[in-house]
Amino acid sequence: MQRRKDNLRLLAALFLLTGLMSLLVPNFLTRGNLLDIIRLNSIKGMMSIAMTLVLLTGGIDLSVGSTFALSGAVTASLLVGGYSDYITSNLFKCPVIAAIALGLLAAGCIGLVNGLMITKLKVEPFIATLAMMIFARGLTYLYTGGYPINFQPIPKHFAWLGKGYAGFIPAPAILFILVALAGGWLLKYTAYGRSLFAVGGNRETAELSGIAVEKNICLTYVLMGMMSGLAGIVMTARVASASAVAGEAYEMDVIAGVVLGGTLQSGGKGSVLGTVIGIFIFGVIENGMNMMGLPTYYKLLIKGLVVILAVGGKYLHVRPAQKKKGGAAK
Repeated sequence: MQRRKDNLRLLAALFLLTGLMSLLVPNFLTRGNLLDIIRLNSIKGMMSIAMTLVLLTGGIDLSVGSTFALSGAVTASLLVGGYSDYITSNLFKCPVIAAIALGLLAAGCIGLVNGLMITKLKVEPFIATLAMMIFARGLTYLYTGGYPINFQPIPKHFAWLGKGYAGFIPAPAILFILVALAGGWLLKYTAYGRSLFAVGGNRETAELSGIAVEKNICLTYVLMGMMSGLAGIVMTARVASASAVAGEAYEMDVIAGVVLGGTLQSGGKGSVLGTVIGIFIFGVIENGMNMMGLPTYYKLLIKGLVVILAVGGKYLHVRPAQKKKGGAAK
C-alpha cells in the first residue's frame, strides 16, 4: 500500500513537472519533442530496470556507461556497412542478428566479471564496478582505435531499432516496455526476483534461508551488463554511429533515476514502476533545460539537487519511525 502511494506521488510529480515545463518552454508539448523524450529515456530506461535489480541486492554498477559504449562498438564493427579508419571494423562482417548477439555477449561478459569480482573475490560493488568502468572504457578505445564507427549505408533492420516505429510508438519505447514488463514479472512472480529483496534486506538471513545468494547476485550483474549492451546497440542504431565516448556519465543518470523512483540504495526496497516514473522525471527535467538553453553547469546543479531532495526526503520520512521504534525498545 505504501509503495502504491509513493508511486502515485511520483506520477503526480511527473505530470506537474510536465505542466511546468510546458509553461516555461513553448514547444515542449509538441509531438516531436515528446517522442524525443520517450525515445531517449526508453534507452536509458532499459538500463534503469536492470539497475533496479542491482540496487535491490544492496549493490551498484558504475560500469554501465562503458558497457554501453563497448557493446555498441562491437555490434557496429560487425555489421555490413559499418566502417572506420581502424582495422577492427574491416576484419569480419556478419548478419544483423549475429552482430547484435555478439554485442550482447560482450556486454554480458562485462557483467559476469563484475559479478565474479563481487561474489568470489569479495570486492565491494562500488570498487569492482568503478574498476570495470575504467577498464571497459579503455577496452572500447583499444577496440575502436579511438575512431568513430559509421555506416555506409546502415542496415535497414538495424536502423529500425533506433529510428523505427510500430504504429505511432517508437521502437526503443517498445523494447523498453518489454524490458519493464519482464523486470516486473521477475520481481513479482519468480523465486529469483523475490530473493533479491531478501538479499538486500538481510544477506545473512537470506543465506540461512537457503537462497543461492552469490549465484543470484552474479546473475543480476550479467543482466545489468546485457541491458546496458542492449541500450548501447539501440543508441548506435538511432544515431547511426558508435564511438568510445558513448554513454559517458550515463551511470549517474541511471542510478539517479532509479533512486528517485524509490529504490533504496541500501537494498531491499524498490519497484519497476517507480523506476519507470523516476527515469522519465529526470528525462523531462533534462529535456526542458536543454530547450531553455541552460549551460551544462546549471543542468548538473539542478539534477544533483533533485537527487539530494529525493534521497533526503526518504531519509527524513524513515528516520522518525526508526527513532520511535528505538524509543519503544528502551
